[in-house]
Order: sequence, then structure tokens, then C-alpha cells
Amino acid sequence: MPSFLDRDRIVAPPGFNRWLVPPAALAVHLCIGQVYATSVYKNALVAHFDASLTQIGIVFSIAIVMLGLSAAICGTWVDRNGPRKAMAASALFWVTGFLVGALGIATNQLWLLYLGYGFIGGIGLGIGYISPVSTLIKWFPDRPGLATGMAIMGFGGGALVASPLSTRLLALYDPAYDASVTGSTPSGSAVAMLFVTFAVVYALFMSYGALTIRVPADGWKPDGFDPSTIRSKALVTTASVSARNAIRTPQFYLLWVILFCNVTAGIGILEQAAPMIQDFFRGGDGTSTVAVAAAGGFVGLLSMANMAGRFVWSSTSDVIGRKPIYMVYLGVGLVTYLLLALFGQTSTALFVLFAVVILSFYGGGFATIPAYLRDLFGTYQVGAIHGRLLTAWSAAGIAGPLIVNGFLDAEGTPGALVAANYRPALLTMVGLLAVGFVANLLVRPVSEKFHEPRTERTEEGSRA
Repeated sequence: MPSFLDRDRIVAPPGFNRWLVPPAALAVHLCIGQVYATSVYKNALVAHFDASLTQIGIVFSIAIVMLGLSAAICGTWVDRNGPRKAMAASALFWVTGFLVGALGIATNQLWLLYLGYGFIGGIGLGIGYISPVSTLIKWFPDRPGLATGMAIMGFGGGALVASPLSTRLLALYDPAYDASVTGSTPSGSAVAMLFVTFAVVYALFMSYGALTIRVPADGWKPDGFDPSTIRSKALVTTASVSARNAIRTPQFYLLWVILFCNVTAGIGILEQAAPMIQDFFRGGDGTSTVAVAAAGGFVGLLSMANMAGRFVWSSTSDVIGRKPIYMVYLGVGLVTYLLLALFGQTSTALFVLFAVVILSFYGGGFATIPAYLRDLFGTYQVGAIHGRLLTAWSAAGIAGPLIVNGFLDAEGTPGALVAANYRPALLTMVGLLAVGFVANLLVRPVSEKFHEPRTERTEEGSRA
């Protein structure tokens, strides 16, 4: 790639305002966060390809699997080459994924949708997801939870923009489609045009993020920042642990289980959000009391909860600590999921409330995990460690949709499901959250035998 993308070309000059960096991160994350809005056109793809929910759900699963794998494989490359080059690479893969996916829809070849949006786009997801995280942690060493919340907030909010925009564009590209009419489904060609539109728009916004991102100079720290105030907190290390050593620690695998359980539970709702709220409130005549447009609005509301949770809960972790906040995510989340399974169908307001709480914890769990890693392993190679941990997201991207779609395909057909058909899948998620809660209780400080010797290289890695 051109030299202007290199790390040494984006070192911030003296006096640079660090608050100019979060908008660059948000520009990328808002674009790749569109993956959370796939449920808006999921039924359209089922009808267009004459496929099952599980077959279409595989597209989402492939994207999430590739997100985790590309983040794990490219994490060290991202740390070494800097966020601008990573953001540019992310944009290239993400936009190409939409274009190839559009071709698959237009030619009625499902495998091209798997290859494009799933495989190629998923690589863009992974590189784009981790590219600004370690950078913002280094810009905000005094508030790492706030920093990771800002970095990842946009990903959770991507559907907030993409969901209503998708509904409007689908109606524009298919005049016969009316989102206010229950059972109305857009044509496959309309979804293909939607993909092309997103490719153009996201190319522009992600280019802006890549061009405006900056990294701090060696030795930089915020005015008035005293590192000793951070180092005195429980579970916060003053040492450095390499990515290679991190994956040899039990703490890494405990966090892997925690992230897997929290993400699987959240994806269980997100991937099926629009059809789910309609099915929960289906009358005896088979007609849902929730219109398609309202279901799309519900997806947008969940995106708001996801986005707000990433900022609010991760910022709260700076005050109460990472381990206690995960006790909230997993413990209170477990109870809320149980209430959703047993009583969600009694009231639309109650259903929405339970789902919003669950998704806020889901988002908070994502945003807090880089700060948890920073506390346990230091900032030396936190981006690379974060990338490796995101393989838990890959596994959850398979498990979540398979659990939900597998149960639903066994229970009935799309458009005829009711709340009771969802209960086995939701109770399975309750069990997963319980496993994650126990794993969090077992987290302890990393043993000194895994620490890197204090050298100029590790000290610079902790600063820059």
C-alpha cells in the first residue's frame, strides 16, 4: 500500500487534541456495524433464494467467523503498521464484500453471497474492528474503559443507521414493498441494489476515518495524568505480556469463555430480531400484531441499546472495575434472559425492555473486554491479544445463529412461529450465561512468569 498509509506518517504533532481521534474510529465502526442490521432483509433473502432460515443465517455466521479469524491473524500486523493502513485494508475488503454479495443476489447464486458478504466482507470486519481499539487505549490511558467504549460504540450503533436506511432504500428500489404492511417482502433485486448503495456510501466514510486517524508520539501522556493512580487498582498490571505469552495464560481462556458466552447470548436475539418480535406477538389467525416497519424500528432500538451499553457500561467499569461489571453483564443478563423466555410474550413493552437490557450488556461486554485485557496484560501488544481473543466471537457467530435457527427450523416455518417456539433456544442461552458468570469469578492476576523483561522495546510498546 502507499507510504502515506504508514504508521510514521500519522504520528500526532505536539499539542494535538486527542478528542479528534474518536470520530475517525466511529467513521469505520458505524460502517462495519451494518452487520447487525441483516435481520431487516433476512426474510427477503429466504424468499429470493427459496432457502431456510439456517441457510441464510450462515451468511451472518461466516461474516462473524471471518471477523474473529482475521482479527486474530492480522492483530500483530495492525499493531505494527498502524491504524491508517488497517482502516484502508478494512474498507477495501468490506466494500468488495458488498459488491460480490450483490452479484450473488442478482444472479441467484447463494454461494457468491457467502463468499462476498460472508468471507470477504468478514475479513474487512475483523481488521476494521480492531484497528482503532489499541490506538484509543493509548490516547486515553487515564480512562481505558471510556476509550474502548468510544472505539466500539459505533459498531453497536451501525444498525441504528443501517436499519431504517435499509427499509427506506428497499421501498425505493421495490415500489411493491410496503414496510407498514405485515408480510410484505422486498424483492431480491432490491436487496442487491441496497448492497451496491452501501458499498459506495461506506467506501466514502471509511476513507474519511483512515485519512484522519492519528497515533500518539512516543512518551506522550495526557496533561496531569499520573500512572500510579491506575497501577494501584486491583487486577491492573504494571508489567507487559506479549501476545505469544498471553495465549499461554489461564486468564486468556477464561476471558475467551466469558466473551463467547456473552456474545452467543446477544447474537441469539440480534440475528433474529425483526422476525422474533413479530412471532412473539402472533395472534390465533397467524397474523402478527407487530408490523414490518415496527419490527425494523425494534432492530434500530436494539442498536441504540447495544451502542449505549458499549459507552455507558464500559465507562462505568473505569469506576467499579472490569471483573465486577462482568458479574453484572452475565448475572443480571442471565436473569433477564430467563424473564424474556418465560414472560416476554405477555406485553410488547416488557419484551422490548428485556431485549434492550440484554443488548446493552452485550454491547458493554464487547466494549469492556479490551480494557480487561489491558488491565491483565498491559498495553504492550493489547491489539494483537484482542485480535486473538475475538476468535471467541467467531465461535459465537456460529453457535448463536445455529442454536436459534436450529430450534426454530425444528419448531415450524417462518411466518408461523410463536413465542413458545423460541423458549428452548432462549433457555439454552441462560445456561451459557451461567457458564460465563462462573468463568469471570475465576479470573486472577497474571503470573509474573508470563511478564516480559523490562526493556526499552516493551516500555515503548506500553507508551505508544
